[in-house]
Amino acid sequence: MKFGPDILRQADLLATFSEDAPQVTRTYLSKEHKQAGEYLIGLMRDAGMTAGFDELGNIVGRYEAGVPFAPVVMTGSHQDSVRNAGKYDGLFGILSPIACVRELHRQGKRLPYTLEVVGFGDEEGVRFPATLVGSRAMAGQFDPAWLERTDSSGVSMRQAIIDFGGDPDAWQSLDRRNGEHGDVVAFVESHIEQGPVLLNEGLAVGVVTAIAGATRMRLNVTGLAGHAGTVPMGARQDALTAAAEMILLVERYCTENAGLVGTVGKLTVKPGAINVIPQDVEFTIDVRSGTDSIRTAAVAAFKSELLRIAARRNVRLAIETLYDEPAALCDPSLQKQFEVAIAAQGIAPRYLPSGAGHDAMVFPAVAPMAMLFMRCGNNGISHHPDETITAEDAETATQVLLHFFEHYQPPEFKADRAQRVDRAI
Repeated sequence: MKFGPDILRQADLLATFSEDAPQVTRTYLSKEHKQAGEYLIGLMRDAGMTAGFDELGNIVGRYEAGVPFAPVVMTGSHQDSVRNAGKYDGLFGILSPIACVRELHRQGKRLPYTLEVVGFGDEEGVRFPATLVGSRAMAGQFDPAWLERTDSSGVSMRQAIIDFGGDPDAWQSLDRRNGEHGDVVAFVESHIEQGPVLLNEGLAVGVVTAIAGATRMRLNVTGLAGHAGTVPMGARQDALTAAAEMILLVERYCTENAGLVGTVGKLTVKPGAINVIPQDVEFTIDVRSGTDSIRTAAVAAFKSELLRIAARRNVRLAIETLYDEPAALCDPSLQKQFEVAIAAQGIAPRYLPSGAGHDAMVFPAVAPMAMLFMRCGNNGISHHPDETITAEDAETATQVLLHFFEHYQPPEFKADRAQRVDRAI
């Protein structure tokens, strides 16, 4: 095998750059972020790329084209992690294209486009209350208000970037829509599936059709506290039993409607005493679908039905939308090119949506986008130490990615750029 064992060895080493070893936790702009980035930059340079950190702490490696004024194909994923993470989420999408470039460089082969490999500094949003920070900057969607947000120690993102050695006010220079880095014609991301579909079907890889849109809400139910022994059952304004009925409605609705998943991930009960009727309950809803109309219909149904439950149970309900992101559709022509690359490995192409969010989801604003999924083991578990892949699957997925890069045909140059090429020649 050319690629698989090296990728697993590199992932093992990267796992040691952790804030709480032997667990894997690597947050944005931390010391461990810099250590991991420096290691990846070393791999990029050894593979034949120019590479370094940008102003926000992303790492960027470029394998220059064999022709002047060439377009750019971007690829990559994130190098940060959730707390107590696995070894491969995000990092596989950086290590695999580096391996492809190393092979191209070994052969002395240049592509008709510049291949840019990016390790985004923050996708998970663990340290600061903001997600997809690096990729949003490159897609022209960075919110400068994020710079003033603070972590649990009171350190602002602005100060953390400065301490890291970056420039918090240079985020506009990262925007790939302006052509300063070359015209970006595609963004592709390779990633572990983080689910069991490919594993259950015995397939090493698959083609992503869309990245699910997501809506996240915070709900506050307010009832009336009372003595657990003296208030009759029929006279209670119990915020927790009302919330329980609401939560079960979310589960039932998402079970009965295809193409939808819903999760209540946080629940807080006050006053939280064993002998007091709960008065205040806060909980969250995360609802996702690859089809926006299905997701928005679910959100509307939740708001309507949950308010009815609140009225019937004589409690108050406040609903706040925290996050609302539409689905990101993968480009059909790029999906087809991945299908061809997969078939070249003797594998039946399988199309499937992504329920998880990824850096790739912000790039349709820049260029056509696509994703390649690779099978992971242990029933597809991810965001967990038991996350696993095999060297054989890493080999196959990297071969697919290399085939894609070698056979990808970028659009023709625009007339003005073609004239500049002619003059340069």
